[in-house]
Amino acid sequence: MARLKRVSLVGVPQHIIQRGNNRQVCFASEADNKAYLNWLKEYSKKYQVDIHAWVLMTNHIHILCTPQKIDAISQMMQALGRMYVRYFNYTYQRTGTLWEGRFKSSLIQSERYLLEVYRYIELNPVRANMVIDAGEYSWSSYQCNGLGKTSELLTPHPEYLALGATKKKRQENYRDLFKVHIEVTMLDDIRNCVNKGLALGSDSFRTQVEALTNKRVTAGRKGRPKKIKKINEDK
Repeated sequence: MARLKRVSLVGVPQHIIQRGNNRQVCFASEADNKAYLNWLKEYSKKYQVDIHAWVLMTNHIHILCTPQKIDAISQMMQALGRMYVRYFNYTYQRTGTLWEGRFKSSLIQSERYLLEVYRYIELNPVRANMVIDAGEYSWSSYQCNGLGKTSELLTPHPEYLALGATKKKRQENYRDLFKVHIEVTMLDDIRNCVNKGLALGSDSFRTQVEALTNKRVTAGRKGRPKKIKKINEDK
């Protein structure tokens, strides 16, 4: 199936995932994690992308962010990717590519879905059995969103800010979200959308996105296309 063209809208959140080539290790030390996050902060500010959530796993990354200008996310990820690959290759005396092609992304409808993607991203280390609790993992945004750790990288989304009138109340209500497992259907929807470049949201949300961008963000019909009957058949 042909790969869908990337869709991006100013002010609409996106879930981004980028994997190491052949699932190879991309982060081998704390220094690697720190370097990547420092450049993510630098380039997100430079290209005007608000970062709401993130997690750095051994061989891939997830980012939840909102672009504030056209092509901002692509510019950020290209600059970040080039800088980190140069660092990684120099540090480990290697050559060649590090990432598995271009990053994948999915537009997210804020209402109903955004906080689910927050949870999906920050629970990655738990699902991978790296930690028991999300707060134990240092290389995600959970310690900021749920525990109050300060970070110049983080820009809270309005849906997060709506969790409470004070920082303490927001963090408390955010932690409560993590006491309930993400439904299997929601997990599948999030994964399917980001891997295929589809929009995660209601039918009306996807329809609006397609009308604005003239690009498809819904799954195509399954199966092979029907053969078209010849108009002029040989007699």
